[in-house]
Amino acid sequence: MKKILAYPLTVIYYFFFGMVLVIFHPIQWIAFKIGGYKAHKITVDWLNFFVTGCLYILGTKISFNNPYKLPKNVPLIIVSNHQSMNDIPPYFWFLRKYHPKFVSKKELGKGIPSVSINLRQGGSCLIDRKDSKQSIAAILNFGKYIEKNKYSAVIFPEGTRSRDGVPKRFSENGVKMLVKSAPSAYVVPITINNSWKFLKYGGFPMQIGVHLTFDVHQPIKASSMEFNALFKKVETEIKSAVTI
Repeated sequence: MKKILAYPLTVIYYFFFGMVLVIFHPIQWIAFKIGGYKAHKITVDWLNFFVTGCLYILGTKISFNNPYKLPKNVPLIIVSNHQSMNDIPPYFWFLRKYHPKFVSKKELGKGIPSVSINLRQGGSCLIDRKDSKQSIAAILNFGKYIEKNKYSAVIFPEGTRSRDGVPKRFSENGVKMLVKSAPSAYVVPITINNSWKFLKYGGFPMQIGVHLTFDVHQPIKASSMEFNALFKKVETEIKSAVTI
């Protein structure tokens, strides 16, 4: 019965999700051209408010659990596991005052209404995963960017989504480059749970009644420990809080 109900709700979800992306695409472009970064940032916040809101059509419950006071006026390097594209809009919305930017594959930088223009104009880092030299240079420059502006970088060290919720191997390279180029940063581990369940049936229908959770772990000053120890601590905290 639940799966049967999921079919019409998924159609409604995709309709409103698509409408939001199409409507906000020109709004972003106009805001950026007329008002620059600040105006564009406001439109991106509202874009992700509505995109996140679309998930409630599916009976989704979203919990963003943060028992810690995140440092202000310093760059943040947010390290997280990755389960689906539905991980991303809540990050933009719940962490909006920290100006989150993403390390993303370059393919997402074109062809997707609202998403591509946001990645290109909003300060995110687009990397070519087949070109390590380009990727390293892009991430180093990205780290300098968040260091200068006191923004947040969100990176998924698995490199790709876990389709069953089980975390993949964490690659340290991207995080290491960010720590190196943003020396005043704090690293914030966050664990995502249940996002993979939206795609349990392959995307149509989407799973309904999912409880999507984000659990923030204690921020760590990047310079407070040797990188290998820092990375191991972050990976352990994230993975230990994953529930399948």
